[in-house]
Amino acid sequence: MSLFAIADLHLSLGEDKPMDIFAGWNDYVDRLTDNWNKLVSDDDTIVIAGDISWAMRLEQTYTDFKFIDNLPGRKIFLKGNHDYWWGTKNKIDTFLKDNELDSISILFNNAYACGEYAICGTRGWFLENDTPEDIKVLNREVGRLKMSLDQAVQTGLEPVVFLHYPPYYRGIECQEIMDVLCSYPVKKCYYGHIHGKKNFKLAFEGEYKGINFQLISCDKVGFMPVLVR
Repeated sequence: MSLFAIADLHLSLGEDKPMDIFAGWNDYVDRLTDNWNKLVSDDDTIVIAGDISWAMRLEQTYTDFKFIDNLPGRKIFLKGNHDYWWGTKNKIDTFLKDNELDSISILFNNAYACGEYAICGTRGWFLENDTPEDIKVLNREVGRLKMSLDQAVQTGLEPVVFLHYPPYYRGIECQEIMDVLCSYPVKKCYYGHIHGKKNFKLAFEGEYKGINFQLISCDKVGFMPVLVR
C-alpha cells in the first residue's frame, strides 16, 4: 500500500476549457492516465492537491470526477483556487455518495490515516495583497490547517501536509502558514499551484526549517503521480 500525490489536474472533460493550448499540456489526459495506471494500484492512496476540475458548479463535476473515480486507488481531494464548485464537506460527501463515486474522499478540516502517515492539509493562501479580505481568507486557512493537523496528531501517525498554495515561494514565506507547520511534527509538505518553467525556477524544493517541500503540479512532475512513500 503506497501513498502518492499530484496537483492541478485542471480537468475539463465535461466543460469547454482546454488545457492543451498551454505549452507542455498536449495530450495531458492520456499521459496522466497512462502514468497513473502504471504506478498506482487499487490498494494505494493518492492525494490530489487542488485545481481538480474547471467545473463551476458541483453537479458539473461528474464527468471529471467519474474519470478520476475510474482510475486505480483511493483518492483524497483538497481545494485549489480554481475549484469553484467546492462547497461544504457535507454537500460534497452527499454528491459523491449519490453518484457512487466511492473511491473519492474530501480533505477539509480533517485528516486520514494511511499506513505510517496521517494525511492532512488545506488549500492554504499566500498573502500578496494586504487587504482585509486577503487577511480573512488567510486566517481561515490557518484555522483549517490547525484543525487538520490536530486530527492528524491524534492518530499517533506522522503528519504529512498537502497544500495547494506554496507556503514558501520566490524566497518569501507565508509566515502564518509556516508558523503552523513548524509548531507540529511535520517533516514533509507537498504543494501545487505553480506552473511553467520560469515559475518552477522560483519554487522552493528541498528542506526549509526542518521540513522537506516538493512541488507536485501536473506539468512540473510530467503528469506522473509522485510517490510519498
